[in-house]
Amino acid sequence: MALSCVEVCRSFALACYGLQPNGVTVMCSSFTATSRARLPLCRYYSSSKSKLGIGQKLGSRLQVANAKYERFLQRHFPRFYVLYHTFTKGFRLLFQDVREVKVIKTRMLTKGIEFKDLPYRDMEKLRQFRRDMTKAIPLLLISIPPFANYLVFVLMYFFPRQLLIPHFWTPQQQTDFQKVNHAHRAQQYWAVLKGLESAGSHVKDGQLKRSLLDLCNKMQSGVHPNISDIQAIRNLFSGPPLGIKRMNANHMRHLCPLFFLTSYLPTPMIASRLHRHTLELLQLDRSLSRHGQHRLEDSELRLACYVRGLDSGGLDINQCREWLSQWLQLSSRLRGICSLLFRRIVFCSVR
Repeated sequence: MALSCVEVCRSFALACYGLQPNGVTVMCSSFTATSRARLPLCRYYSSSKSKLGIGQKLGSRLQVANAKYERFLQRHFPRFYVLYHTFTKGFRLLFQDVREVKVIKTRMLTKGIEFKDLPYRDMEKLRQFRRDMTKAIPLLLISIPPFANYLVFVLMYFFPRQLLIPHFWTPQQQTDFQKVNHAHRAQQYWAVLKGLESAGSHVKDGQLKRSLLDLCNKMQSGVHPNISDIQAIRNLFSGPPLGIKRMNANHMRHLCPLFFLTSYLPTPMIASRLHRHTLELLQLDRSLSRHGQHRLEDSELRLACYVRGLDSGGLDINQCREWLSQWLQLSSRLRGICSLLFRRIVFCSVR
């Protein structure tokens, strides 16, 4: 807040004191010494020095005033101070994301780089920014009518998980909301398994049918499947009844929460969005394999596991690393089978 005010004040100072072609600002004043003459007194200042001096002075004063204001809020209104600090930090992070996305997009245009060829961190930044904007833009549109912004503020206060992006969550809210979101996702696991069992009864190949039913029974009994168990049924997902174009509509709606997608859309749109998000996740896996998961920071590693269906909050970092390694190994063996990639979250996350 203070930094932005500094820039405003610098622009204000530049506008108030005219610049001469020679780069020198002339400030003239006059006084009446006697009734006989009016003598002009002119002082010459360097435009760059005057602008810098005024901007620094006003900026330092605004920083001091802002610091006093924050101490006042923290001392007298601690709960409001938490909201104020969270929102100011959130806007700062959001503007930083906008700048970073602009740099990435510019590099993609100038160098002809496709999304699938981006480094992992750039790819993840674009993915998360697109999801954040998808969530934030409708809220901005609602606030356009006169006085509607007051209603928006009330809704944001009472429904932060549904309406705000993670930049505007407190650290405690980030932990709590991730658990809530994962709980909603995990509620669909058994429905997805039941859907697989139901579809398995229509499989004509006896061996594939037995492998699928054995896998579902193993997971329902609490046994985590091996990569070989999942690979054994990969051919089932390239055609009916489990192919992406042959899936049951109810089964697709159960898959939507796995990607935090709404299921209240027409079936063709749901199928298209599932397919797009699955390809995006597959491209992220390939980019992460090139990048090397050992180069990820702990927070990045936990986020990568969370995006792929694991509740990483209660696990040790080494357990997260091992789980992600198994996920990437499976991903490299299932390239191109998008319908199976839908269920991979369930196969790799149910315990």
